[in-house]
Amino acid sequence: MSKNHGLAHRLYTGEISYDFIKNAKRWYIVSAVIVAICVLGVAVRGLNLSIDFTGGSEFVVPTQVTATTADDYRETVQGMGLPDLGEIKTNTVGDSQVRIQVRALTAEEINHVTEALAAKAGVPSQQVTNNLIGASWGQQITQKGLIALVVFLVLVSLMIWVYFRNWKMSAAAIIALLHDLVLTVGVYALLQFAFTPATLIGMLTILGYSLYDTVVVFDKVRENTRDITKQKRTFAAASNLAINQVLMRSINTTIIGVLPVAALLMAGVFVLGTGPLKDLGLALFVGMIAGAYSSLFLAAPIYVQMREREPELVAHRRRIERSSTTAAPEDATSTTGEHEASAPLLAAAHTVVDPATFGSVDGSTLPRHQPQRSTRADRKKDGR
Repeated sequence: MSKNHGLAHRLYTGEISYDFIKNAKRWYIVSAVIVAICVLGVAVRGLNLSIDFTGGSEFVVPTQVTATTADDYRETVQGMGLPDLGEIKTNTVGDSQVRIQVRALTAEEINHVTEALAAKAGVPSQQVTNNLIGASWGQQITQKGLIALVVFLVLVSLMIWVYFRNWKMSAAAIIALLHDLVLTVGVYALLQFAFTPATLIGMLTILGYSLYDTVVVFDKVRENTRDITKQKRTFAAASNLAINQVLMRSINTTIIGVLPVAALLMAGVFVLGTGPLKDLGLALFVGMIAGAYSSLFLAAPIYVQMREREPELVAHRRRIERSSTTAAPEDATSTTGEHEASAPLLAAAHTVVDPATFGSVDGSTLPRHQPQRSTRADRKKDGR
């Protein structure tokens, strides 16, 4: 009957399962290698910070916006041959302006770029405005972003601790969130995507998504392990069942969330080429996948291993192990007794019977009654 049920039902009932707790060390090693690669990428290649963080020059050109306006003006600036321009960000403002952002330029370079953009738009150079974005503004963004991150982590810790009344869940959740942050930042360093304020917003967003997935897993673990000392299974076994029960939900939720994000990322990379969709899309895409992974393979196993060291649960686990070891010899003894009891029956079944003592009635064998004949001496002896 179970074959007719789907995978989700079989996982929920425990008919099939993956042992997340037993294989936790394997996934710890995988995560450690990934984190090491990301940290190395940040240390060696560094982040490609946008001019919002490093400072730069910004030009606004009045022009009629079309589908190719941003690409046309980007090519115009690239064709000027200015050294070390790096990434040129262009985006349209409404339907009558285009904004171009490059590194900090000298006064002479600003004049050349202004004249080239004015010629491209067919307007006087006085109508092309330019602004200098200082690095101090980027420092303020970075500082406020770090403050927001710290406040978020503190509030998350308190919320989980109050909701689940267990500080170990808070610790496991924070470790998973930090893993997601390092992984996302490392991908930006390895791919050299521009790290912009939109990226910072995306990273804060994925932390909320990762936290939601972790809370779902923890809630099921709490449900399965309630009054665990009264159950006939260990804390690890009950927790592993809980993870498998929410596995399909996590996978489906991640796929549904990642698909539109992937569309935004593809549009930003291949259609627009630059802009907030590209910066935000990569952070959301990487972070959502990392969040689902860390909730199942890091947060839950870390929490379970921390709880398994508690004296009460250690005693409960040993009690179950003793009961399982004592039950095995008893089963073997009872099985042996059954074989011994059935031995006479088996021997009787294999006893060779004289066919002469049996007759046949309608094809079946029945014992034939043979009355004994009494002799004359026997009758005298009996007084008959």
